Order: sequence, then C-alpha cells, then structure tokens
Amino acid sequence: MTAGEVRARPGPSTALALLTAAHGGPALAVTAVAGLLALRGGLRLPEAAAVTAAVLAGQLTIGWGNDLRDLARDRAAGRADKPLAAEDLPAGAVVRALAVAALACLVLSALAGPRAALVNIVLVTGAGHAYNLGLKATRWSWAPYACAFGALPSVITLAGPAQAWAAPWATGAGAALGVGAHLLNTLPDLADDERVGVRGLPHRIGERPSRALAAALLAAASLLAVLGPAGSPPAWALAALLPVAVLTVLTLAAHGRTPFRAAVAVALLDVALLVAAGR
Repeated sequence: MTAGEVRARPGPSTALALLTAAHGGPALAVTAVAGLLALRGGLRLPEAAAVTAAVLAGQLTIGWGNDLRDLARDRAAGRADKPLAAEDLPAGAVVRALAVAALACLVLSALAGPRAALVNIVLVTGAGHAYNLGLKATRWSWAPYACAFGALPSVITLAGPAQAWAAPWATGAGAALGVGAHLLNTLPDLADDERVGVRGLPHRIGERPSRALAAALLAAASLLAVLGPAGSPPAWALAALLPVAVLTVLTLAAHGRTPFRAAVAVALLDVALLVAAGR
C-alpha cells in the first residue's frame, strides 16, 4: 500500500446487510415454525418445501418493507444497527429484493394450493404489511401479530390432504404467541419509538404491564400446545412445560432482546412438542 492509499473500513457484505434489513432472525424463526408444522401435517415433500418457502418469502417482504417504511425514523433515531439507516445498503437494492421476494411468495403460495395461498398472502404476509403501513403506531398494533401467527397453522393444514382450517386451539396458541412476541420485541425500542411518534399498544400500557401481559400470553400458548390436541398428553410433554416456565420468567426478568429471544424459543419448543407428540 502506497502512502497515498487509505485502507477503508470494510462494511457488511450486501447479502448480510440484506438479511439484517429483512429482520433475518424473526423471519427464519417463523419459517422454522412453518417447516415443523408442515412435517407434522403430513404434507408431501414438494408441498412442504413450497409452503415453507412461501412463508419465508413473505416474511422477507415484511422485513424489507418495514425498514424501507421506517428509514427516515431510523435515521432520526440514529439506528446504526439498521443497514439502510447506517447507509451500509442502498435503498434500491432493498426495493429490488422486496420485489423478487414478493413474486416468489405469490408463485410459491400458489403451489401450496389456492386456499393456503390466500391465507398466506392475505392473513399472514398481508397482516405484516398492514403493521408496517400504519397499525404499528396505533393501539391496534397487536392485531396483525394475532392475525398472522394465528393464521399460520392454517396455511399448513389448508395445504395438506384434508385442506381444512387448523383446530381452534392451534389458532389460539399461535395468536397468543404472536401478540406476546410483539410486546416483547417492542420493549427495547420504546424510547426511540416515542421520539419519532410511534405509539403502539406496548407504548400505551407501559413496559411492566407489557412484560406481564406477554408472560401470561406465552404461558397460555404453551398450555394450549400441550393440552389442546386430542388425547391425554404424555408425561414427558407435561415435563416440557418446565423449560417453558423458565423461559417465560426470562420475559419478566431479562432486559434488551433477551425477552424476545425467549419468546421465539417458547414458540419453537411448542411446535417441537406438537411434532414429537404426533397427536
């Protein structure tokens, strides 16, 4: 390197920045839930792959849409963890990625069947975009999460052999998990959101009530996942409620992103219980 050269600080790769802007962690977690439900639902491998990929594509559009919509707010709040706000990623690249993912979501959803496609596009993916486009700043911020997570089991069952809606207990468990995850995911950003005028349900009821409500919802979802299916739950399934209880306590005692990660862990554990029980 000559004296006139300056070593630039390397930034994140485009792929990594795109994954970050898509809220990759939550998107992959929801996709994993869909994949596990597909395995439990008895779908053939092509159908299971199509419906899981359709859910992933939809979740990517939600994440990218969120960061594009909130770009001005994130820059005003100094969000260095957001690639768009930190100028580590051009907006045009995100728009192109969103368009490709949206097309993939439509095509892959269609492969899963018309009824499953409609639910995934409108009730799951559509609910996420409704949140991005305005509901996040209202007292109804919880509703898209209840809708999307509550409808997710039906995306799988409608793509399956019976083409039926999911059982009410599964819908209720999904909705409870979704609202609980929303409450916990919002807590670390309450102050920043308030400064830019975003006041969803967690902002209106406060941090402590939000934590308590989330803990109650996670506990209810876990009980539904174990006790809801037909037949008596095996002893090991009841014993699995112990780690769920520990994770639920973390939602009350921990700080930062840990409560949200605990909520995701509870969701995955609940689905794993369903798959292993086969009831």
